[in-house]
Amino acid sequence: MPINYYIFLSVALFCIGIVGVLTRRNAIIVFMCIELMLNAVNLLLVAFSKMHHMKALAADVATTAGTDGQLFVFFIMVVAAAEVSVGLAIIVMMYRNIHSVDINFLNRLKH
Repeated sequence: MPINYYIFLSVALFCIGIVGVLTRRNAIIVFMCIELMLNAVNLLLVAFSKMHHMKALAADVATTAGTDGQLFVFFIMVVAAAEVSVGLAIIVMMYRNIHSVDINFLNRLKH
């Protein structure tokens, strides 16, 4: 499958995530859109890693080229898992205190 399909899908997912973050007021939806943007980046990293591995494989039979992108994806997933735990804890505490997950109510926390 050509790399163009992966790039198009990744850009589309990233744009959907950006639109969701900028237009939604629900904290859970915003949180899910941020995760969607992270997954779009992961898809692009794996696609470029595969492309780089195939080109290196054509030149040399025994190569480990193209594994760097997959390592970055692993680390992004670890950071995303930590983000999920902290983010959901913040959302739950926000709901317990103000009984809403609307991000406009966060302006009250300034004072």
